[in-house]
Amino acid sequence: MNTLSVRTLFFGVYAELASSREGVAEMPSGSTVGDLVDTLRGSRGLDWLPERVVVAVNQSYAEIGTQLADGDEVALIPPVAGG
Repeated sequence: MNTLSVRTLFFGVYAELASSREGVAEMPSGSTVGDLVDTLRGSRGLDWLPERVVVAVNQSYAEIGTQLADGDEVALIPPVAGG
């Protein structure tokens, strides 16, 4: 089975909760953003991630069904509150 390596970035409260600003995830070829989020929730102990996560792949907002490629950078972006 071929795998791909994806760099993960956490911002704001996500970085605090993950105790890290970045990491690397090894995923099976053909994986999607949704597969990555599910993997992070399960094996990485990030079960606090919300049902709907805003993500950017290579600095462009992406949908949960976006297919990943080896070397992609995936940023998980927390909700922003303003006032």
